[in-house]
Amino acid sequence: MNDRPPFPPFDEDSARKKVQAAEDAWNTRDPEKVSLAYTEDSVWRNRDRFVTGRAEIVEFLRRKWERELDYALRKELWAYTVDRIAVRFQYECRDADGRFWRSYGNELWEFTPQGLMSRREASINDVEITESQRRIHGPRPAEEHGLEFPVR
Repeated sequence: MNDRPPFPPFDEDSARKKVQAAEDAWNTRDPEKVSLAYTEDSVWRNRDRFVTGRAEIVEFLRRKWERELDYALRKELWAYTVDRIAVRFQYECRDADGRFWRSYGNELWEFTPQGLMSRREASINDVEITESQRRIHGPRPAEEHGLEFPVR
């Protein structure tokens, strides 16, 4: 198991860094890379799906990004405790039929002392949008790290 800084106990700065690292990783759309931030036995609830362990995480993400084309994500710190972080997020993508979507959600994260996520619970809602309504185009530029992203 590899350590994944920053480590609990979190303060505001380290929690923000953890959130930005997660956003950056997910924007690579590389399931194997993303999975390394989770424990071998990490437990997820994602919408109505339940996933356990890195192998299932990789498969889940592979299928997700095969469906969600041009995926681009923004995450924001909502709250934190010693070993937990709450996040709000938005992402945009298009489907194989060319329809565009914005998805809004909240995640609850729990971490081991090594900084790996052992639990992730995500609630997500999707809104169909037009291409001209897109606001998220690729990874967040460094100069926008830490800036709040508007709800609409």
